[in-house]
Amino acid sequence: MNRLIELFSKFKDIDRRYIFLFIGAAAIIPLIIPLGLPLGVTPSSENLFNAVDSLKEGSIVMLTFDYYPSTLPETEPMSYAALRQLFKKNIRVITVTTIPLGALSVMEEVVKNVAGEYNKKYGVDYVNLGYKYGYVAVMLGMGRNISDIFPRDNYDNKLEDLPLMKEVKNYSNIDFIFVVSDNATVDYWVSLVNAQFGVPMGAGVTAVMAPKCYSYLQTKQLVGLLGGMKGAAEYERLTKNPGRATRGMDPQSIIHFLMIAFIVLGNVGYFVSKKRKSNN
Repeated sequence: MNRLIELFSKFKDIDRRYIFLFIGAAAIIPLIIPLGLPLGVTPSSENLFNAVDSLKEGSIVMLTFDYYPSTLPETEPMSYAALRQLFKKNIRVITVTTIPLGALSVMEEVVKNVAGEYNKKYGVDYVNLGYKYGYVAVMLGMGRNISDIFPRDNYDNKLEDLPLMKEVKNYSNIDFIFVVSDNATVDYWVSLVNAQFGVPMGAGVTAVMAPKCYSYLQTKQLVGLLGGMKGAAEYERLTKNPGRATRGMDPQSIIHFLMIAFIVLGNVGYFVSKKRKSNN
């Protein structure tokens, strides 16, 4: 018993280098040897998937890329999964970003890659509006006339020359908005666009943003929500397109488990050591 108490008392002074070593191994090994840990699907992710899946073929969806490159591990897989679901259902897509730094190049790469997978034609199946400064004015302006805000697309084509945009004047011609964001722009999409124009809307956000956005689910301003890498992995599972988020869930889950374990062991060691000193 004394040996056990002595062992537990050492946990409070464990060398942090061992902690770093375990965390590093937990991050690297599952990427080399995937474990395929079970992944449940939350109702908010399933509701978003079902809302998009219920759209008719030929519907028009606006997909936003409102995130910075620093959050790509969480947000980019959401964009890939959403775009694959939309193109698979032959839903036409309008992409746009309100972020000036990095998001435009990310959007171009994602859309180009997925459009190639499904043989989609630019101008007919999808249009990239690009970026325009002043997101509040942009969001409200598109509610009146998109061509007033974006007279030309991201590749300097006139909107009037694009077959898809001949059918789209404003939000009244858009069936759904899928917001992928790592910042407060999601609040503006909800408070300005959904509240004033009534367009059905779902969102994918970073893990730190998700708790705040759940209130939009309760008010039914969002039909569904993806939160962080887990939300992205859930959507990949629902769309049957496992990708980077799914691969990232193994190390993330193991690292979280290790962190909890070290916290528990440290606290046990502290209290055992404290009791041992009081007995002496």
